[in-house]
Order: sequence, then structure tokens, then C-alpha cells
Amino acid sequence: MKILAIEHEIPSTKGERFQPHLRAEASQVWELYQAGILREIYFQQDQPIAVLILECANVDEADQVLSTLPLVKEGLIAFEVIPLRPYPGLARLFAEET
Repeated sequence: MKILAIEHEIPSTKGERFQPHLRAEASQVWELYQAGILREIYFQQDQPIAVLILECANVDEADQVLSTLPLVKEGLIAFEVIPLRPYPGLARLFAEET
């Protein structure tokens, strides 16, 4: 299942608290990417908010995977997790009628 995960900084966190954990965060992201769990990662165009595409069995697995990230462990960020499914609209328009 494809999962969209959108980062949200915890409002009470200060920017300087992130720095000590960024290398470990990048290392864990790399491991998830190499394992085929993290399929894509982006920043929003206008701000440094991470947007991830994960391949997981379900939302619970995605939550567990995201909880391994150091910035999540430290309580600096959280993720909105959105399960995705294929868009069926084109089939309604172009499927052959029987």
C-alpha cells in the first residue's frame, strides 16, 4: 500500500534542537530508502516540510516505520499519514461496457 506522510514540526520546538540529530535522521532515511520502504522523499516548494511516499502493508506499519526516525523519537516532528489507493475514475470513463 502506498502511504503519503507529511511532516509537521511540533510547535514548541526550537530550530537549534534539530541540528544534533540531522546526521542520524539522514542515515535512517537512507536505510529506509535502501530497504524499499521509503520510495520517494521531497520538500515542499515553499518551506522545508518533508513529504514522503512509503510502501507499507498498512497505516500501522507506516506509523511504526516513521517512529524509527530520530527526529520523531526526539519529539521534534510528527507525520500526518494518509493511505492511498489507485484512482478509479478513468476506468469509469473508458472501461468497455459489456
